Amino acid sequence: MGKERPLKRGGIGWLSLLPQLVVLLLLVVLTSNTFKKAEASGVTPEEAKLLRDEVREMFYHAFDGYMNHAFPLDELKPLSCGGEDSLGGYALTLIDSLDTLALLGDRERFTSSVDWIGKNLRFDINKTVSVFETTIRVLGGLLSAHFIASDYATGMRIPSYNDELLDLAVDLGRRMLPAFDTPTGIPFGSVNLLHGVDEHESKVTSTAGGGTLTLEFGILSRLTNDPIFEQVTKNAVRGLWARRSNLNLVGAHINVFTGEWTQKDAGIGTSIDSFYEYLLKAYLLFGDEEYLFIFQEAYAAAMQYLYNDPWYVEVNMDSGAIVWPLFNSLQAFWPGLQVLAGDINPAIRTHGAFFSVWRRYGFTPEGFNLATLTVQPGQKSYPLRPELIESTYWLYKATRDPRYLDAGRDMIASLQYGARCPCGYCHITDVEFHKKEDHMESFFLAETVKYLWLLFDLASGPDNLVENGPYKYIFSTEGHLLPATPQISLVKEHCSYLGAYCKSGDTKQEFRKSDISINAVEANGSSFFGSFAHSNHPSDSFFLESTTMSGLVKGVCPGLTHGQKYGISYLDTTNSIVGDESPRHVENAVRSHPSLVVSDESTLNAFSNNNSDQVEG
Repeated sequence: MGKERPLKRGGIGWLSLLPQLVVLLLLVVLTSNTFKKAEASGVTPEEAKLLRDEVREMFYHAFDGYMNHAFPLDELKPLSCGGEDSLGGYALTLIDSLDTLALLGDRERFTSSVDWIGKNLRFDINKTVSVFETTIRVLGGLLSAHFIASDYATGMRIPSYNDELLDLAVDLGRRMLPAFDTPTGIPFGSVNLLHGVDEHESKVTSTAGGGTLTLEFGILSRLTNDPIFEQVTKNAVRGLWARRSNLNLVGAHINVFTGEWTQKDAGIGTSIDSFYEYLLKAYLLFGDEEYLFIFQEAYAAAMQYLYNDPWYVEVNMDSGAIVWPLFNSLQAFWPGLQVLAGDINPAIRTHGAFFSVWRRYGFTPEGFNLATLTVQPGQKSYPLRPELIESTYWLYKATRDPRYLDAGRDMIASLQYGARCPCGYCHITDVEFHKKEDHMESFFLAETVKYLWLLFDLASGPDNLVENGPYKYIFSTEGHLLPATPQISLVKEHCSYLGAYCKSGDTKQEFRKSDISINAVEANGSSFFGSFAHSNHPSDSFFLESTTMSGLVKGVCPGLTHGQKYGISYLDTTNSIVGDESPRHVENAVRSHPSLVVSDESTLNAFSNNNSDQVEG
C-alpha cells in the first residue's frame, strides 16, 4: 500500500551480517517445518465452505459496525463504536467496500450504497488529501463500482444507475490534476480538492506515491476519451524511472522539483512497493509494452540486489550495499506479484518465510529485524494489513497447494481471536502482546476480508464475479476489481498494435526486430519471468520479424517497434555500437544500464522510415 515510515539512519555492511546468516537459515528450516505441520491437518472441502462463510460473517460484522456507528464518517472506531474522518470526510469505508458487497452478491446493500453515494457525495470541499490514498481508495472504489453497476454482464447492474459514480470519479480526478504540475512530472504528495496545491506543500514524495496512479487514471482516460489522466501518470512513472541508478534501482523518496533522491534506500516494501506492482498490472490491463519493459528491468534488478533467498533486504540504490536487513509487512505483496509474473518458485519460498513470522506472533509486525530475529522497535503494530493474505490467495490459485488453505485458516483464527472488537476489527498495536487500538482502516473491508473470502470460495468451487464473471480482472493495490473490458484494454485502435485498425489509412509499413536486446535473466537461481519468457526474450511481442504488409486488408497495419512507438532508443555499452558513432552516441552510452533517449517528433518520423542511424543494444 506504499505507506510512509520514518527515515532510517546508518548502514550495515556485508561482513557484519555474516553471523546472522546462519540464524536466517535456521529460520528458513523452521518455516519449512511450520508448513509440514500445517499440511498434516489440511482443510477439507467442507471446512473450506465453513471458513468462507465465516469470512463473510467477519465482513458484515465490520461493515454493519461501520454503517451503524460511524457512517458517513470515513472510518470506524471498533472498540468504542464510534467514527472518525481520516482522509477527506466522504464516507471512505463505504466507497472502499462497494465492490466487496458486489463480490458477495449483496445486491440490496450494493444498490442502496451506490444510490446514496450518487446523491450525497461531493468533492468540492476545502480538504487537503493524499493523492496516493485518494486515488487507490476513493477513485479506484468509484470506478470499480461503476463497472459493476453499469454492466448487465456482471449480474449486479442497477437499472436506475446513470453513471453517477463515473461522474464523481471524473470530478475527483480533475481536482487532483494540479498535483502533477511539477518540473519532473512526479506529483506532489497532497492536493487541496478546492484550491489545488498549497504553496507550502512538501516537495518530497515517495516512489510508491508517485508511481501507483496509472491504473485508476488510465481507466479515467479510456472512459472519458480524455488522454490527460493517462498522460500525467505515465509521465510520473517515466520521471521516476529516468532517475533510477546505474543498478536499475529506485530510492524511497524523491524531490518532485529537483528530481534528487532524498532517501536512497531501495527495497520492495515501504514507500516503493506498489511502484513495481503497477508496472506489471498496467501492462496486463492496458497492453502497454512500455510498462512491461520497465517492469522487466526493475524486477531483474530487484532479484539481483534485493533478494537474499528467501528474504528481501534494503540496499543503497547506487552501491547495492545492504543498509537495512528488515522484513516489513508491506513486502508481503511480492509473492503475489511474482505469481502474476510467472516466477513461482521464489514466491513459494518467500511466502513461507513471511508466513513463519505470522505464525510466530499471530500477525505480521510492521517490521521484523532479520539480524536479531525480533520485532523491530517502533514497528510492532499490525494495522489489519492484507498483503500476506493477498499473496496466499494468489499462490493457492496458481498451485492449488493445500498449505495455503491452512495458512488462510490460521489467519482467520488470528483475526477472530486477536483483533475482533465489539463493532469491528481493531488495529493491533503490539503483536507480541496483542494490544488493541480503537481504529479500523477502510482497507480491511476492501482487501483483507476480500482476499480471505476469495481464497476459500476458490477452494469450495468458486461462484463469484472474479472467477466466473464475464471479464478478467486486475486487482488494484487497494484490492478493487478493474475489468479488462474491450473499452479498457483495446482502446488504442491505431498502428501501435499489430493488426489493429489503422486510422491514418497507411497500410504499408516496414518494421524490423526491435532495437531492444533483453536476455532472459537468472536471478539468484530462479528463472526470471517464466510465464512470459519464450526463447531468449522476456516478451515475444517486442521481437517482431522483419515483414512488409501492403494492401492485404484495408485499414490494417502491422504495428511499430517499441522504439518507434515511444520515440525511445536504448543504448547498451555491453555490445558494440554500430551505425552512427558520433560523439553524441558515445556520450550517451557511458552509463552501465541502457539509457533512455526521448526523441522529438522529427526524430520519431525518421526512426520509422530509416533504420540506418539506429544504435543496437
